Amino acid sequence: MNEQQLSNKAAHRAKVLRSLYPHIILWIGIVIIIFPIYFIFSASSHTNADIQGAPMPLGIGPHLIENYRQALLHGTQNMGTPVLTMLKNSLIMALGISIGKIVISLMAAFAIVFFDFPLRGFCFWSIFITLMLPVEVRIMPTYKVVADLGLLNSYAGLILPMIVSATAVFLFRQFFMSVPREIAEASQIDGATPMQFFSHILAPMTRTPIAAMFVIQFIYGWNQYLWPLLITTKPEFYTLLIGINRMMSGADVQIEWQIVMATTMLAMLPPVIVVVLMQKQFIAGMTETEK
Repeated sequence: MNEQQLSNKAAHRAKVLRSLYPHIILWIGIVIIIFPIYFIFSASSHTNADIQGAPMPLGIGPHLIENYRQALLHGTQNMGTPVLTMLKNSLIMALGISIGKIVISLMAAFAIVFFDFPLRGFCFWSIFITLMLPVEVRIMPTYKVVADLGLLNSYAGLILPMIVSATAVFLFRQFFMSVPREIAEASQIDGATPMQFFSHILAPMTRTPIAAMFVIQFIYGWNQYLWPLLITTKPEFYTLLIGINRMMSGADVQIEWQIVMATTMLAMLPPVIVVVLMQKQFIAGMTETEK
């Protein structure tokens, strides 16, 4: 081989290696993310003795269906609430928060953009500035109001304090500002009322931002921990995250790790399903909003 051929082969080898680096890094990242999930899934298929043994087997054990049935229908010994009940509570809370935030934010953004009233800008910035307030700053006054209204241990107490979102108001406001004013004027000429314009024209145009916001707010509501921890003292209103915490807090009872791991896997499923089913609408909603 002459020097030119050797140089070409070295350049080709270097090009192949450069193209492999991103894939290698990507696979390393995937393994780092997936392994803890697989570890939880594997642990949920073994007995408690196997999990506490050293080393814990990493294969899929023979008690998978048994452990998930026990978790769904009975729960653990130190907390007899079935995971099905907690799953229902988490689902009601997440759906209530996401739908409530979308409806209220749509109406607020519609009023701010399409209605001319005094202090309109002040109202918007008063809503927007609440983003600067941490949840911890507002949580005790909110708890006092909810307690005075008798909403502790209730779905209304879980949902109502969380359904106002400055982020959603800002997103919908930005989208509504991109809607040509001629559309609103044309609807007025046709004799449509403001609510008819909103429901028949504006809302269908906002489907993709609504889908994107639904995914974000569903995950936000599903992952709520501090607020349900404060206002729920009855097991029948525990959400999944609170239930997992209670399962691991038994002082005198041995923790049933196989049930805890099965519950953790079940807690991951609904957000994953929502993201997978709505990923196209989510991506379209975020990109259209940026435009």
